[in-house]
Amino acid sequence: MNETFMKEKPVLPLLISMSLPMVISMLVNSLYNIVDSFFVAKISEDAMTALSLVYPVQNFINAVAIGFGVGINAVIAYHLGAGEPKKANAAATWGFVLSMIHGAVLLVGSIVIIPTFLRMFTSDAQVIDYGIRYARIAFAFSLVIAASLAFEKIFQSVGRMKVTMGGMLAGCVTNIILDPVLIFGIGPFTAMSIEGAALATGIGQVLTVVIYLVIYLARPLPVWIGRKYLIRETGLFRRLYSIGIPATLNLALPSLLISALNGILAMYGQIYVVILGIYYKLQTFLYLPVNGIVQGMRPIIGYNYGAKEHKRVKQIYRIALAISAAIMLAGTVVCLVAPGQLIGIYTTNPETISAGKTALRLISAGFIVSAVSVASSGALEGLGKGVPSFIISLFRYVVIIIPAAFLLSRIFGAVGVWNAFWIAETITAVIAFVIYRRALRGGTGNL
Repeated sequence: MNETFMKEKPVLPLLISMSLPMVISMLVNSLYNIVDSFFVAKISEDAMTALSLVYPVQNFINAVAIGFGVGINAVIAYHLGAGEPKKANAAATWGFVLSMIHGAVLLVGSIVIIPTFLRMFTSDAQVIDYGIRYARIAFAFSLVIAASLAFEKIFQSVGRMKVTMGGMLAGCVTNIILDPVLIFGIGPFTAMSIEGAALATGIGQVLTVVIYLVIYLARPLPVWIGRKYLIRETGLFRRLYSIGIPATLNLALPSLLISALNGILAMYGQIYVVILGIYYKLQTFLYLPVNGIVQGMRPIIGYNYGAKEHKRVKQIYRIALAISAAIMLAGTVVCLVAPGQLIGIYTTNPETISAGKTALRLISAGFIVSAVSVASSGALEGLGKGVPSFIISLFRYVVIIIPAAFLLSRIFGAVGVWNAFWIAETITAVIAFVIYRRALRGGTGNL
């Protein structure tokens, strides 16, 4: 492979070739989550409740691994673009080692806290029992998750997107196949109930790591992980964490937003909480392609930034923004034309469908402008500017929308919450554009 392709290949085909494998992987991963929940729900409603209660802790483990992985990705891409392979190797090696340390800490911490955590939300002994049984097996694979996501971001940093797609697909498909086999005991396998769901997930994750290891050893990368690269590199830890911590917080903010909006909407009726949940299921399939574009953009923009190709950096951002806006435009049209049909996928309650149609039409008014915030935040992460990226997300998920939803709901009821979405997206888009331009002008130095 031409190791300088990220600064030589035309931007549009390059961005598409880097993003498409990520979009496919994320769509399959979303399908896996749906299938996993489907089979657990077949055990009992208590089992499904337990899975839902364990999810925030599980999500936090993933957020830490993914967020720090974004830091690894950005620093490696920058140093490769700058023609500094030794620093790129040090970033990959220390990034992997630190990821494993995070995984070990999360493994112990999550297993210790899970009984207390579950009792904060339920007193049902059966639900707590299911939750502890599931968590102890699922969290035991925290080191595997950390290794998998570190490898994923290292491969992505050098443009090997098809490798990460293959690894993720193999893990997800294995999980989907093993779920019914291990949960219900098909063929020679013993029925393991909810422990089977956790074990199926873990085995899928192990397979992904094995695939990454085999390919890493068989087809050498432009960067290497090795003991000789565990050298004291001035500022390396600061660079990794200055991107990784904000990226982790970025991933955690949507959960905070959903919890806050659920609290506001619950005052006006349970159907509005249901509608919010349905909206977030639907918008996943809209934002997944956009997030795929962002994942494809990060290493490209970081590499070119390191190579001092500043005109190309601007071009990469503009094209990623245009593609994201086009995807969001398509989503807006669908939500305006067929909101009832979309809500009807998840409920047959006429009252919920009627109120949901209003919600989707209002929320979708902010889709197109949200592309500015998503693209700007992703580009800043790729440029190694984690704090400005986090500030954009903070405005988008907390600072504007939560107060706006609270105040508007007092005037217009639940409809006020839906209006808060497009208001927040519009204001944040302006802020995001300003932050991105200032960060780009003021950051021509090294990472």
